[in-house]
Amino acid sequence: MRRTAPVAGAVLAALLAAGCSGATKPAGSGAAADASKLTLTPTTAAAKGELPEARWLLEDEPDSLDLDTQGSSAGRVVLTNVCERLYQLQPDMTTKPFLAESVETPDDTTLVLKLRSGVTFHDGTPMTADDVLWSLQRHADPDMEQGDEFENVASMKKTGDREITLTFKAPDALFLKALAGDAGIVWNKEQVEKAGRDFGTPGQPDACTGPYRLANWKSGDSITIERYDDYWGEAPLTQRVTFRWATDSALVNALTTGAADGAYAESPNTAAALDGKKGITQYYGPSTSSLVLIPTARGGLKDPAVRRALSLALDRKGIAASGYGGMVQPWSTPVGSGAWGYEKPVFEAAQRAADPVAPASPDAEDIAAAKKLVKDSGVDPAAPIVIGTDASQGRTVVANAVRSALQRIGLTGQIKTVPTAQFEQFYSDPEARSGIDVLVGDWYISKADPIGFYDNALTGSSNNWVGFADPAYDATVKKALATLDDAERAKLAAEVQKKFTDAAVWISVAQVPSVLVLDEKLTGPPASMAYLYYPWAADLGAKKG
Repeated sequence: MRRTAPVAGAVLAALLAAGCSGATKPAGSGAAADASKLTLTPTTAAAKGELPEARWLLEDEPDSLDLDTQGSSAGRVVLTNVCERLYQLQPDMTTKPFLAESVETPDDTTLVLKLRSGVTFHDGTPMTADDVLWSLQRHADPDMEQGDEFENVASMKKTGDREITLTFKAPDALFLKALAGDAGIVWNKEQVEKAGRDFGTPGQPDACTGPYRLANWKSGDSITIERYDDYWGEAPLTQRVTFRWATDSALVNALTTGAADGAYAESPNTAAALDGKKGITQYYGPSTSSLVLIPTARGGLKDPAVRRALSLALDRKGIAASGYGGMVQPWSTPVGSGAWGYEKPVFEAAQRAADPVAPASPDAEDIAAAKKLVKDSGVDPAAPIVIGTDASQGRTVVANAVRSALQRIGLTGQIKTVPTAQFEQFYSDPEARSGIDVLVGDWYISKADPIGFYDNALTGSSNNWVGFADPAYDATVKKALATLDDAERAKLAAEVQKKFTDAAVWISVAQVPSVLVLDEKLTGPPASMAYLYYPWAADLGAKKG
């Protein structure tokens, strides 16, 4: 998945009018411009005190709270506290059974979900196997956002009062992780069908089972969720959360003046602007997000040797400091460390093995090696390599760094800056990007498993813009996707990662941590990217009892 620039939304006049604080950085918070100083931790200290209300900021208003039809980050940040899934992503990016209390796998192509008892929807009716089966069937509709997660499913049946059995065409290593995402949400069938096409819009109930219920949605103003008193699990410390939306300076102002209590900062530049502000603390957590260069087959970068040369010559540390205020970290693989949801030592070792082909700061030996690769390739040094970007601060810095790296190794770089709307078309429209040689991009994956990324380089993939083709690579990716054993799948993932990075199908730049911004008196929520799928507000509360 690619990240998109947040769209400006409505915000209260009080937030818009708030002024900036010029306070110094409180001890223990913030990060230096050197991104190596960032410490990534999955969660914050446990809360001890209750909170009557928390005021939370989103970067835009959700289009819908029906994640089957509109899977926006803003809607997910709200709804993950309201709706629950069959599996649950944890703050440390592992997964565990949840509304499915346990699972059985009689064989590699059969999955039996044993459903939790005593769970009620927010209208008081019990969650049944019929609701679960209906929800899975709705998710599986090809017209729904999660339809592709079910392409390998052969059948889904109710096989007991609290039991659903799924069979697969082939073993599917990522399906349980999909059930920890939006493909695992359990809806109240009766309420969804009653609302019809209006489901997920202002004025409609939420049809879910979570620790909070949707209390009010005033379009253009706010969304409020309230603690569900009959929740089957542990009651949240915070009684009510009110969401409003603001971007850029309005978001920064609201947080620094105390008009808002917290936010998950989607943009590293927003995090940099908030760094060291008085009264707030920033927490940095693991994420799957990354900044990347995505080459095309149009010009000199169609040659893997030239792509490797560019990777060797790129000053990733300078990009992190100048473009993102130290809020990203130089990185040698195309997925962030939040993808290491299992077998972490294996992926850490594979990451270190990739570092020499993507140095944080190139030294003289790196530049000499890059120049030799360019010379041996026979590429025309006078033919400009066109770098596609928009005018955002971070991408502009990356584009300039790419041009400088190309110049250092004897090549010519030319920057093509386009409006953001046109830039977004580069991802999906081959004709739109026909005039560029490399895109300054960003990406994340929704599952904590690196193998979920590497199908982007399969022969014929729509995201394989350089035409990389390796039958052994294709076979290993497909084998990994069908390998249920975590240890064996991690070995296979590390193998395909090496092929991907050696060929520089994409060129990694930096990993982008998840950033939680909180009033200094509050604590509890996860700092990791799990906040998109885990009920973070249920952990929110005061530091003191």
